[in-house]
Order: sequence, then structure tokens, then C-alpha cells
Amino acid sequence: MQTVGCPISKHLRPHAAWDDAALAQALRRGDEQALAEIYNRYGFALLEQAFRKADSREAAEEIVQDLFATLWHKRETADIQKLREYLGSAVKYRVINLIKTKLTHQGYVAYCRSLATEADHRTEQDLTAADLSGALHSGLAHLPAHARAVFQLSRLEHQTVPQIAIQLKLSPKAVEYHLTRALKLLRVALKDFLVLLAFAYLA
Repeated sequence: MQTVGCPISKHLRPHAAWDDAALAQALRRGDEQALAEIYNRYGFALLEQAFRKADSREAAEEIVQDLFATLWHKRETADIQKLREYLGSAVKYRVINLIKTKLTHQGYVAYCRSLATEADHRTEQDLTAADLSGALHSGLAHLPAHARAVFQLSRLEHQTVPQIAIQLKLSPKAVEYHLTRALKLLRVALKDFLVLLAFAYLA
């Protein structure tokens, strides 16, 4: 075939010699070599740009890989006026989206941790209440009969001294005596528990 005198076609030149506009046009037509040349020309710079903003080599690599995958899949509809600026903007927006996603995730994690902490605090309170109830019942079991009965009616059933006196057939002064005695004995019985409780809250 005679080629003398015929101009060499632009598309037969090595892709490395093409300008950005030619590469963008070839990419739109589905030229895989054009995509490879764009990556060779700008891939490293884009990777460095993403790394500076994302502060993660792995994230930067994913951003650039996603960019070029999208560049190929949307090659026919992408509006590329200036290739360098187009790629730089694409990386910038991907980094912004990554940071937004990370902040949203961190906020969600912080929220979950706050709920867990609150739940742990409630659990500690429940356990403390259960321990106190157990210690109280144990202390009551060791009280004299009248002192125990007066304490239960006064502190647990919220009856007045005259009401207790009538119910137990005691004088009001006897009721007050047994109540005072019960409180003193329980204070001694609960002393160790209250000390441990105070240390737990101070810890």
C-alpha cells in the first residue's frame, strides 16, 4: 500500500505524544490506551493530592482507583473540558465525601458509646440498689423483733408513730425507742457496705 506523501494520522501516534484534549476525545470513543496514558500522566499526582487531604495511603489509592473506574464507565457522558482540572476536582470532591462519611461514622460511634456508657451507669446503679436492698434485708433480719417491726412500719410503710403505737399496742415513746435502736443497729450493719459504696462512687 502506497503511503508516500500521505500525512501520518494523528491517532497512529504514540498516546504519550497526545495532548490532553486528544486523550479526552479518544477516551470518549472507548480507547483503553488513552485511559492508560491518562493514568500514567496524572495518576501519581492525583494519588499525592488525595493522600495530602485524606492522610491515608490506602484511602488515597481507593479514591484514585474509583476515579479512573468512573472515568471509564462514564466516558461517553463525562463533560471534560480541561483534563487536568477535571481530574483534580474529581479527587477533591471524593476526599470531601470521604471526610463527611468519616465524620458521620465517628459521630454515630460516639453516640453509640454514649448510650453504652449510660447503660453501664444504669446497670451499676441497678446493681448498687440491689446490693443495698440485700444488705438492708440482712440487717433487718438481725434486729430484735420489736425494733424490726417498728422500722418496717415507719420506713418501709411510712406509718406515723401514733399509727405504729396503735398497731403494735405500744406507747409512742416505746415506738420512738425501738425506731432509734433499729436505726443505730442498721447503721452498724450497713457500715461496711456504705464504705465500699463511697469508694465506688469516688473511683
